[in-house]
Amino acid sequence: MTIRRFTRAITCALFALTAATPALADNYPTKPLRWIVPYAAGGGSDFLARTISQGLSGRMGQTIVVDNKPGGNTAIGASETARSAPDGYTMLSADNGTLVFNPALYQTLSYDPVKDLAPVTLLGRFPMILVAGPRLKANDVKGFLEEAKASGKGLDYGSAGAGSPHHLAMELLKVETGANLVHVPYRGAAPSLADVAGGQVPVMMVDLAAGAGFIKGNKVRPLAVAHPTRLPQLPDVPTFAELGYKNVEAAALVGVVVPAGTPKGVIDTLNRDLVATLQDKEIRQKLVDFGIDPVGDTPEQYAALLNDERSRWHKLIKDLNIKLD
Repeated sequence: MTIRRFTRAITCALFALTAATPALADNYPTKPLRWIVPYAAGGGSDFLARTISQGLSGRMGQTIVVDNKPGGNTAIGASETARSAPDGYTMLSADNGTLVFNPALYQTLSYDPVKDLAPVTLLGRFPMILVAGPRLKANDVKGFLEEAKASGKGLDYGSAGAGSPHHLAMELLKVETGANLVHVPYRGAAPSLADVAGGQVPVMMVDLAAGAGFIKGNKVRPLAVAHPTRLPQLPDVPTFAELGYKNVEAAALVGVVVPAGTPKGVIDTLNRDLVATLQDKEIRQKLVDFGIDPVGDTPEQYAALLNDERSRWHKLIKDLNIKLD
């Protein structure tokens, strides 16, 4: 082959490749989409995905199949997504456990959240709330900290599991206040909340989506929210910042990611329709009522947030030497 023919062949191949990507984006989607949720059905992430998928399906003109793949601290669902074709037909509900905590908690991980997964949008925040049960005598954060300080062996706190946002939010509070606290991990927020309400464990951090029923039923009492502003559902509960602990901010952050290598045009289309669905008044109200703070941002904004979160939480995990393997 002459140099001229070789150059022409390369040029044609590159043209065909670049032309194919817009075509894929223009035609997308042409078949049902699979939405992997790395948790069991019935939880907050599952509710978020199923609620949004109802509106998203109509916007995209395709069926959205929610597929629950629990296990491995979300690694099973994340790994399956990472191995899927990068064509926009497989997406994952990923929280900060999946994208931020796991790489610092595990020495070996079956996926790389930066190299294997591409951000689409942050769907919503599940703000953390410090709640107490009957075993805690104090009625406010000041009294809670005094009670923890007075406890020689440390005051127990529950969590939804080691490495969960609930666990790390309490560890952040422990570092920022110097409180003497001892972690008691559970397998999920529900059993932990039940023991806080029953008096077996004094306190825990919980998101409103999981804890609303216990709070409304006066089974646990909210002491403070780890959010920049007060929550509209709990207007009388102060933020930690109001109490002098401005760095105590924590939430479960749930967004959508797709396999790395998914064309930008496809990601932009998926982002556009997800954000539009989040802005739908009826869907947005359902999420707020459930205890979710809806967001909907650009892929670039979501990526920047994840980078900031990694810097903040990886340092805490490393300083406290928290490991799960």
